[in-house]
Amino acid sequence: MANDRVRRALVSVFDKRGIIELGAGLRDLGIEILSSGGTAQLLVESGIPVVPVSEHTGFPEMLDGRVKTLHPRIHAGILAVRSNERHAADLRAHGIPPIDLVVVNLYPFERTVAQDGVALHEAIEMIDIGGPAIVRAAAKNHADVGVVVDPDDYAAVLDELGRAGGRLADETRLRLATKAFRLTSAYDAAVHAYLASVASRASGAEGFPDRLVLDLRKVQDLRYGENPHQRAAFFRDPLIQGPSLATARQIQGKELSFNNLLDCDAALTIAAELPAPACAIIKHGNPCGAALGPEPRVAFDRALECDPTSAFGGVLGFNVALDRRAAEAVGEHFFECIVAPSYDDEARQVLERKKSLRLLVAGDLSRVRPGADLRRVSGGLLVQDPDRLSESVRAGRLVTRRAPTEDEWRALEFAWIVAKNVKSNAIVYASADRTLGIGAGQMSRVDSARIAVLKARAPLRGAAMASDAFFPFRDGIDAAAEVGIAAVVEPGGSVRDAEVIAAADEHGIAMVFTGRRHFRH
Repeated sequence: MANDRVRRALVSVFDKRGIIELGAGLRDLGIEILSSGGTAQLLVESGIPVVPVSEHTGFPEMLDGRVKTLHPRIHAGILAVRSNERHAADLRAHGIPPIDLVVVNLYPFERTVAQDGVALHEAIEMIDIGGPAIVRAAAKNHADVGVVVDPDDYAAVLDELGRAGGRLADETRLRLATKAFRLTSAYDAAVHAYLASVASRASGAEGFPDRLVLDLRKVQDLRYGENPHQRAAFFRDPLIQGPSLATARQIQGKELSFNNLLDCDAALTIAAELPAPACAIIKHGNPCGAALGPEPRVAFDRALECDPTSAFGGVLGFNVALDRRAAEAVGEHFFECIVAPSYDDEARQVLERKKSLRLLVAGDLSRVRPGADLRRVSGGLLVQDPDRLSESVRAGRLVTRRAPTEDEWRALEFAWIVAKNVKSNAIVYASADRTLGIGAGQMSRVDSARIAVLKARAPLRGAAMASDAFFPFRDGIDAAAEVGIAAVVEPGGSVRDAEVIAAADEHGIAMVFTGRRHFRH
């Protein structure tokens, strides 16, 4: 591979981060800079000489900037193979100087379409044409041309150019080209995904596209997977904007594990769905306690009361900032992680004593917007819409003679939210502000109901019960009546609904059918 000195660089970026320092470094190395638009203006204003692209091509920018670098003098200068005599002759015949380094990043299409209310024409204007064309050309010809698409690479590129007499090693150019093609691939995938969703909505078609293209970006390598012999890493979906586990910032504690992240995601999800202030305690993917309170400390205390034994070594999710009082209460117990919107200074000082406790700052959980749910199976992926709560329990259908009291309505609403986040078969006993017993993951629904009773540490008389799916037989209602359950919420839909409703009426239990189940496998 040829490895001539870099004499000329094309610099055209949307993200101006670090571009002045890069331009100054290229200038100091005696490298001529071609540039256009806002990049050229910024460099010139910073005292860095540039040759405008329009001057280089002899052709003005046109069509509101849509056409700037789409010109043979640009692309031939990039694509010419330096060791090919015919290519060299073509450059000489047309007076085209080679371009040895390309520094380009693209319009922020993903960030634009992730905003609320973006019109199609606005999204279209964020589809970069010239940028990807230049990047692909330079990456294809990486034997002779360096291509830099990430501002984080500027310093290393300048350092290597300075140390190696203005040259980049073959390995460096290959690495940069690989990164460049990753960028253009992901960019095209994002444009395709957006336009496909627009076309689907416009046609009224339902379902998923025939081809699913994923661009997931590594957040971090993990110590190991679910077990120490499994490798693991955490990848982020850049199309999901706003607060999420992938954008949460760890400010304290040991490195996060695979299992920590699964539990943190469950904690974040349930905390985001509950009214504030709320606390959820997660163990092995299930809430072992959840509660509301006038302040985070009270919500935590109430959540812990549900099952303090299972809570040991669990993960906490809060939907309000942690203050000193809550931190002191949490600090009296052993937990692996806390996910919260933020922590005040006094809370941080208290929790710093727990050196291994991982603290994640997640931001405003009311802005959490889950994306499609993907599950790996042998040979492929299952894809589904996220499971959202569509309506309040109060919008459900009252099917019994007795209606819930106001306190029972509030207990049903709270229990229903928690039950949605418990693995099936799920049964939740709750009052209006806390869980009292949780039965999760059983093959028999009545077994989940019995386990929830066994877990309960407080009397269940007068409490509400939520079931994530219908009761196939009346035995679940009979079991609830034995412990004094006063109101039940479930989807309905069983062939034996009439039998189940009759059982509720026999026991004086109020029952509401939501019409929507919430299986969680």
